[in-house]
Amino acid sequence: MAKFVLIFHGGETPEAPSPEGMDRWMAWFGELGAAVVDMGAPFGASATVASDGAPSEGTGPDPANGYTVIEAADLHGAIVMAKGCPGLSSGGSVKVYEAIQVG
Repeated sequence: MAKFVLIFHGGETPEAPSPEGMDRWMAWFGELGAAVVDMGAPFGASATVASDGAPSEGTGPDPANGYTVIEAADLHGAIVMAKGCPGLSSGGSVKVYEAIQVG
């Protein structure tokens, strides 16, 4: 099994989720079951550090607002799991990245 990082963008504000929204997220995590390696967390304040070391506030367009780590057999399986993300129903998106084992 490979690990995949799901990065959430847009959708309901993670700082103030509705009780119904939280229920949808917890139900989705329940559906994923043992595939969830790390439920993750919403992101707060952010900054970008440029190649010259200069920091700037924020992360630019399409900022990430949270993450989850799952296990799946392959990228297709991870995408199928990501399609159930509750953030999609409120206009958000999910980027799916395979975490490559090094060493």
